[in-house]
Amino acid sequence: MRPFHLESSMKTMRGVFYPTGWMVLMFPSEQAARAAAQKLEDGGVAEGDVLLLTPDDFRREIIGAAGDDNMLPSAGTEGDTVRKFNELAMQGHHGLMVHAPKHEDSDRILEQLAGSGMSYGQKYRTLVIEDLAA
Repeated sequence: MRPFHLESSMKTMRGVFYPTGWMVLMFPSEQAARAAAQKLEDGGVAEGDVLLLTPDDFRREIIGAAGDDNMLPSAGTEGDTVRKFNELAMQGHHGLMVHAPKHEDSDRILEQLAGSGMSYGQKYRTLVIEDLAA
């Protein structure tokens, strides 16, 4: 697992957070997120394909530097998703971004994380944000 760093490939041309091929998974604590990352790595997910996001990372890099609701996308699923990330980050939740470009990758990751206490999850596919069962 490596720390989160927002890369240009994780944003749309308009600068909206949209990391196609990645899952963003939220956990109620840093300890729970780290334990989930360890499960993934033990199950064969490459260390570089798992990123840890702190509440500060969400506020600074995804929600906006000031944490101001005006920074959030205003329309569509992207806005609702980012608002949910904001709500959970403000409660202290941590996140994992897991590279899962194929549907089978997502299924395998969710199987590995069964019972891990995931509080929220999204998979960013081309033109679709898919809700993941917690």
